Amino acid sequence: MNAFFAHAGLFMGLAVVTATVAPIVAWAAPPYPVPPREERGREGADCRSPEPGPAVRLTVKGLKDREGRLQVELYPANDSDFLAADKKLIAEGKPFKRVRYNMPASGDPVVCIRAPEAGRYAIVVLHDRDRNGKFGYLRDGVAFPNDPDIVRSKPKASAASVQIGSGTVVRETVTMQYLRGLQFGPVG
Repeated sequence: MNAFFAHAGLFMGLAVVTATVAPIVAWAAPPYPVPPREERGREGADCRSPEPGPAVRLTVKGLKDREGRLQVELYPANDSDFLAADKKLIAEGKPFKRVRYNMPASGDPVVCIRAPEAGRYAIVVLHDRDRNGKFGYLRDGVAFPNDPDIVRSKPKASAASVQIGSGTVVRETVTMQYLRGLQFGPVG
């Protein structure tokens, strides 16, 4: 009997240690796998012709030139997550989508991004003139739904967001803004 209790005590001790260490290990590992940088946010982000949505189709006006490419990103519509690091959002299981488009030779580009489900989302369109995938405020242009003023910092998520219904494609027009002097504004 004593041997049984000795082994039971050992197993109980292991159980306590395992129960204590398991939450630490679970906390250290992200709950969602984070793909390589070029693939982050791409899954399910591209619009497909006959599908009804949920999605946002944006007509982009006011391009400075035809250099580089356009990049559209979808974020949760709250200030703490809007324009947060893609790696962080994906690891936390929050909505984040990204689609890149080659620049058309002429005309106003029309870009589209799918939402994971109906809801309110903040959107940004980047004119990535050097094709590095990052916003360079001295070179690149940026646009948001509702065309909020960009003074010294990013706009509030509520000012750059759209409500997307189930099975609908929201149509918006955005105007690119580039650094002009000390603030951002449309070309022209």
